[in-house]
Amino acid sequence: MIIPALETARLRLRGHSPADLGPFLAMWQEPAFYQFLGGKALPEEEVWTKILRHAGSWYLCGHGFWAVEEKATGQFIGAVGFGEWQRLIEPPLKGWPEAGWVLAPHAHGRGLAAEAVQAAVAWADAHLVQPRTVCLIDCDNAPSLRLAAKCGYQEFCRTLYKGLPVVLLERLAGG
Repeated sequence: MIIPALETARLRLRGHSPADLGPFLAMWQEPAFYQFLGGKALPEEEVWTKILRHAGSWYLCGHGFWAVEEKATGQFIGAVGFGEWQRLIEPPLKGWPEAGWVLAPHAHGRGLAAEAVQAAVAWADAHLVQPRTVCLIDCDNAPSLRLAAKCGYQEFCRTLYKGLPVVLLERLAGG
């Protein structure tokens, strides 16, 4: 499967490449980046596995995560997309594409995450068979919860995931 490329006014969403490992690893070393993503830095091996998982999801599920780069600089600044992570969580999320987004701290506060997520959900509305997508966000991650609401996601449950309190949200196509 060819991973579709998306463009917005300031961003290019594309398939991951091996060159993304360095900047993605650097992000995973910044506490401001990982504070709501398990609360710890990740070693190179685990970051590489994330890149492989992002790419592989396209081939197994027909959707996945894009690498996000700024058009003006060509710099990799994060990832956005949909996965099926087979999480052990109640209620289960299996069978529903799970939206996710992560951007480097230096890219925060400029509307880039909203631009990327809105492009991804527009793609989902046009291409996913499932009319519902879901997302899981740390209860304390107010910026991400605001972004989810801005993109049409609504809370349907609060639960624990790996012992941490999370909010589960859903969005129906066109929502």
